Amino acid sequence: MTVAATPPAPKLELPPLKLGPITVDTPVILAPMAGITNSAFRRLCREYGGGMYVAEMVTSRALVERTPESLRIISHDDDEKVRSVQLYGVDPVAVGSAVRMLVEEDRADHIDLNFGCPVPKVTRRGGGSALPWKIDLFTSIVQTAVREASKGNVPLTIKMRKGIDDDHLTYLDAGRIARDSGVAAVALHGRTAAQFYSGQADWSAIARLREALPDIPVLGNGDIWSAEDAVRMVRETGVDGVVVGRGCQGRPWLFGDLQAAFEGSDTRHKPNLGQVAQGVYRHAELMVETFGDENKALREIRKHIAWYFKGYVVGGELRTRMALVSSLEELRAALDELDAGSPYPGSDAEGPRGRAGSPKRPALPKDWLESRALNADQSRDISAAELDVSGG
Repeated sequence: MTVAATPPAPKLELPPLKLGPITVDTPVILAPMAGITNSAFRRLCREYGGGMYVAEMVTSRALVERTPESLRIISHDDDEKVRSVQLYGVDPVAVGSAVRMLVEEDRADHIDLNFGCPVPKVTRRGGGSALPWKIDLFTSIVQTAVREASKGNVPLTIKMRKGIDDDHLTYLDAGRIARDSGVAAVALHGRTAAQFYSGQADWSAIARLREALPDIPVLGNGDIWSAEDAVRMVRETGVDGVVVGRGCQGRPWLFGDLQAAFEGSDTRHKPNLGQVAQGVYRHAELMVETFGDENKALREIRKHIAWYFKGYVVGGELRTRMALVSSLEELRAALDELDAGSPYPGSDAEGPRGRAGSPKRPALPKDWLESRALNADQSRDISAAELDVSGG
């Protein structure tokens, strides 16, 4: 039987992403993820494909106070072409000071502001995806940050969600305010804070934002599990690029697939079990370099094990042992027990990964939803509401 050749995929006619003086040839952004997108993981992703790779979220106040952890988070490898940092904050003064520090000390080429985090420890302080509800506070933070970033010609972007819940949507107002304040681009995750990561991302909201902001780049985020998803999002919404988060957990080669798809190639990474094992060990080695502490690095790699081996035939006892390793030697021994020739399992290795959570009422400051302006008590509390640790 003769099998007809699959016609090549049409090249996606999407120009490079322009963010001020920065050109991202493959318009794909690695979303900042706490405990994930450290320099080791960013390097892995860069080795597979093009794009821009954002460091873990860092708290503005912790950065200004130069805590060791915050300075580690914003550290970049010498060969990272674009040093991208994401800031979290609820106080315009603290955010402005953090941006000023990054610019004056030449620590970043691109800065993103987090208005999308749905984690309760963030939203209950009025931060993340809760913050755009307060128009005056949101405007002040964005304007302050843009002003400080512009002094060094550093492009500043924002990443946000649709809103707090379906009855308290903020993304269109926030997008217009951000554009009028001079941001270089706006990224939208098509979920509300109440959804957490559950359900389906609303790409129609991303399309509405793209239509509402024709004069700046708009990026789409949510449910991009494959290169085909990314291409479909661009075609359905008209966005200028995509932001990839959970879809690359345990699959840094997704960035190679994305670059290939955007260039019109149907080439995809389909690693066998041995190749996945090589990737895991490479990741662990890079983590040791990043942390300078083998035991800490191996504790960090444990969370990645289930993601890497999703869909592959790996015995439960061996999976458990790999999730408890404390040295490179132990990891190597466990990986060597795998059936290296076991083939790529197809769709079982793809799709959603990580915990989606379930819809829930977001944790918010007292009386937060009563008005879109801060009341006297909320204004007084904001300056003390910065988290003292990074992450989320």
